[in-house]
Amino acid sequence: MAGFEDDVIEMSRKKPVVVDFWAPWCAPCRTLSPVIERLARESAGAWRLVKINVDAYPQVASRFDVRGIPAVKMFRDGQVTAEFVGALSEASIRSWLKEHLETKR
Repeated sequence: MAGFEDDVIEMSRKKPVVVDFWAPWCAPCRTLSPVIERLARESAGAWRLVKINVDAYPQVASRFDVRGIPAVKMFRDGQVTAEFVGALSEASIRSWLKEHLETKR
């Protein structure tokens, strides 16, 4: 994915970037997607959401050791700093975001 370096790695040097690794055939991904997209909108730009279709970009998924989807990884300063796998509840995702966004300001 040509834009991954700019859209995720470089952007994460300015603000946290949350990457949602998903696929269209994945039912848990379809459950997670609207929740995480809404939370990104609610953040008013505090962090950025990037969605990566693992079928379209398997090399990116492999690079970041994605073995199951949905897989969500937070990038800061070019590195993965937090992650979870599976369709968590909205409350769990909010808690995860709060914990990992506040750990480094």
